[in-house]
Amino acid sequence: MSMVQRLLEVSPSRSSSEPMAAPSRPPRELNATLGVLFRMNQYRVQKAVGSDHPLTAGIDQDGTDFAYFVKVELGSKRQQLYMLLDTGAASSWVMGSGCTDTACAHHDTFKFDESDTFRVTSKDFNVNYGSGAVQGKLASDDMMVAGVGFNYAFGLASTTSSDFMNFPFDGILGLSMSHGSNDNFFEKFTEAHKLDKNIFCVTLNRAADGSNKGEIKFGSTNPDKFTGDITYTPLSSKDGEWAIQIDDIAFDGKKAEVGGITSFIDTGTSFVFGPMDKVSKIHSLIPGAKSATGQTFTVPCDTEKALTFTFSGVDYKVYPKDWISPKNAAGECTSNVYGHDVAQGSWLIGDTFLMNVYTVFDKDEKRIGFANLASSDSVSSSSDTGPTKTMMGTVSSTASPSDASSYASIARQSGNPTSGAGGHEAPSGVVQGKPQGTNDSAATGRHSRVKSQVVVAMFMAGLAVMFA
Repeated sequence: MSMVQRLLEVSPSRSSSEPMAAPSRPPRELNATLGVLFRMNQYRVQKAVGSDHPLTAGIDQDGTDFAYFVKVELGSKRQQLYMLLDTGAASSWVMGSGCTDTACAHHDTFKFDESDTFRVTSKDFNVNYGSGAVQGKLASDDMMVAGVGFNYAFGLASTTSSDFMNFPFDGILGLSMSHGSNDNFFEKFTEAHKLDKNIFCVTLNRAADGSNKGEIKFGSTNPDKFTGDITYTPLSSKDGEWAIQIDDIAFDGKKAEVGGITSFIDTGTSFVFGPMDKVSKIHSLIPGAKSATGQTFTVPCDTEKALTFTFSGVDYKVYPKDWISPKNAAGECTSNVYGHDVAQGSWLIGDTFLMNVYTVFDKDEKRIGFANLASSDSVSSSSDTGPTKTMMGTVSSTASPSDASSYASIARQSGNPTSGAGGHEAPSGVVQGKPQGTNDSAATGRHSRVKSQVVVAMFMAGLAVMFA
């Protein structure tokens, strides 16, 4: 997933020698208000409200802004599974019903033996994450996403890392333009349904905003979701990555002069990662920011100013509620901008930023566009307020329950960055999965790279970091 293999790199996962008590569920009436669904496997899901627009799928999330996923129908019985929406991954996979690992036991697995259209090959499917792996066979079956059906090749996982116990999704849907171990999803989608334009547009909901209006729309933009113009930046990557050049990042109007380099735009990555020297320059502008390592920075919890990301001359603000974490057990707040070269010499920009913009991924013109969100889709993004803690808590399972802040706080308290739910399958060093047991950089991407470089150290400290 868009991210040191985002699931292992970008999405923080919690691991503890002693399981914590499962968090109590909010009252039924509050769940209804927030659109919360409790799956039988005990994961919390903030469901999208849906859309009347054609070629559109709601983007559900885990209630903590760490993982964003869509409901996919797979097989002749049209079994519904959650798949992480990952623009940083080229390959897609789902947990198969033959998987007996603990992570699979706590998820919905694909019942391939009940599908009349399922086919499996003899080719191996491997995605390595440093601390674990996803292994299985390449397979194919009928898939339906956003009302469009087609036959699709994917990895059928028979072994999965325990990292995946921390997230509700049952697999990863790769939206990169590159080719990994299996079919390119967007190519198969457009073959099945001719689009006016070969684009897809993403709106990510912030859990604290209440009603989840997140969506992915194929073929055209949704004018209801944004205001003003969409400003485009040409892709800077030639290998099928959704990557563009960033002009700069500023704090309180003061430019850090950290632009002019490639930025991978990754829906599968929870936070923002960049070279340590550039991340240090940003935090040098923030009064009271401190770091012992240059990777993770604490900032005053009452910081009220936004970070500003500039692309193609246009500024986009990210307010403290998104770039500053809630207080940890020590009463400290951590910046969600981490100093780590997930992609060497580049930025990896995930959901911390993407929650604040309407994003257009344009394959035809090889560009990415941003626009400001319409007011109805940015309920809490219009004021300089400090970090807020969602009422939802985090995803929990009976085997690996976690409280509302454990996702971020465990890794943050150790001084180690975490990336998010999925991870990025970046070509610059991420371990990527490929059939027949070899590593395919396009398959797992930037996420696994970060995982292998950073997560091992985290595990030595007794932590687990998920980068998909």
